[in-house]
Amino acid sequence: MPARLSDSFIESLSSSAVDLAEAVTLPPACYTSRDFYEFEKEALYYAEWLCAGRESWIPERGDYFTTRIIGEPIIVARNQAGEIKAMSAVCQHRAMLVAEGSGNARGFLCPYHHWSYSLDGALVGAPAMNKTCDFDRKANGLPAFAVEVWNGFVFINFDKHAAPLAPRLAKVAEAIAGYDLASAEGPRPEPAAKLPWNWKVMFENNNDGYHASRLHQGPLHDFVPSGRAEFPPSEPEDAGFLRFNGTLHPDASFNATQRAVLPVFPGLTDADRSRMTFANVPPSLSLVMMSDMVIYLILRPDGPESHELETGFLFAPGAMRAPNFDNLLDMNIAASGKIIAQDMHVDALVQEGLRSRFAPRGRYSWQEGAQGQFNKWLVHRYRAAHQRLGAQDGIA
Repeated sequence: MPARLSDSFIESLSSSAVDLAEAVTLPPACYTSRDFYEFEKEALYYAEWLCAGRESWIPERGDYFTTRIIGEPIIVARNQAGEIKAMSAVCQHRAMLVAEGSGNARGFLCPYHHWSYSLDGALVGAPAMNKTCDFDRKANGLPAFAVEVWNGFVFINFDKHAAPLAPRLAKVAEAIAGYDLASAEGPRPEPAAKLPWNWKVMFENNNDGYHASRLHQGPLHDFVPSGRAEFPPSEPEDAGFLRFNGTLHPDASFNATQRAVLPVFPGLTDADRSRMTFANVPPSLSLVMMSDMVIYLILRPDGPESHELETGFLFAPGAMRAPNFDNLLDMNIAASGKIIAQDMHVDALVQEGLRSRFAPRGRYSWQEGAQGQFNKWLVHRYRAAHQRLGAQDGIA
C-alpha cells in the first residue's frame, strides 16, 4: 500500500524547489523515514525510467542478466529476434524466482514446479494444470516492463505505457555526444556493494561541486577546483541534468600525473577536454566523465537508509586493447579509489547526522547548483504522486 503523507509535509518540500539562493535542503525525514521511502516508490520508482545495466551485457540471443530495483527481482534478456525484453523474475504460480545471476538460455524454467517461460516472458509450459478450472496460459506470463536503450544503457519502466525517455534527455545527450557511450567499451561491474545510507545522499554527493576542493583537497583533485563549477539550466520535467567542472589543464584525469593516461574518447571537443562532465538520469544513473574514462554509478535503493551500488567503467573503443592498458588503468583506479573512500566516509556520517533531532534544513552555496536541480526534479514528482494518491494523515 502507498505510504500516507500529509498535505503539510508535501507543502513543506516547496522551499527546497525554489531558486538556489533562497532554497533549503529537503527535510531529514526524506532520507530516513520508512513511510517516505514507501511513498517514494510510488512517486519515482514505479513511474520513472530506471537504469538496469548496459546493452553490452547481453550481446547474443538468449543472453540475460538479473537485477533488483526497490526489491523487485527483474530479468533483462535478448530474445531470439534480437530484441531486449525486461520482465519480472517472479514465477506466476507460487512466486519462486525463475532466474538468478546471468547467462545464456533458451527460456526460463522455475526450479520449484517447472513452469517454463520464453525469453519474452510468455508461459510456455505448466505441468499438470489440465484439471485446473479456467486456467489460461496467456494470462500467466511473467509481468513485462517497458524497455528503452539510451547511450548503451538499458532502462526499464514498470509502467508499460510510460512516455519515451530519450526526448526528455535531449540536452544531456547533446552535451555528452562526443563520448559516443553507445560504442564505449568496459567490463561488467563487480557485484553491487550494499551501502548503509539513503540513495539520495549518494546521488547528491556525486553531484556536489562544493565539497570537491575541500574534502578532496590535495594533488589528486586540486586540478578540478570547485570555483569552476557550472550548472546548465534544466526543467523539472526533464529526465536528467548536468554539471560541468572546468579543469586547470586539458585532459585532466584522476591519477598521480593529473592527466589522461588512457586513449582519449575521439569525438570530444576542446571544450569537452577542458572540463569534467557529470551527467545524471535520476533516480538510478549518474555519470562522471573525463577525457579518457567514464565512471557510471547505478543506484538501487533497498530501504529508506540503504541502497545497492554498481560502479562501472567505460573507455574509448579499442582502448582496452592498447599496450599496457591494465597498468595505466590501475593508476586511475588507485587515485579514484582514494577519492571515493573519502566520499563513502562522509556519506555514512551524513546519514547518521540525518537521524539526529538537530538535523537542519540547511542553506546552499552557489557551488551546489546541481542539488537545486535535483530538488526541483524530485519535488515535481513528489507533488504529482501526492495528487495521484490523495492526501492522507502521515508524516507531520
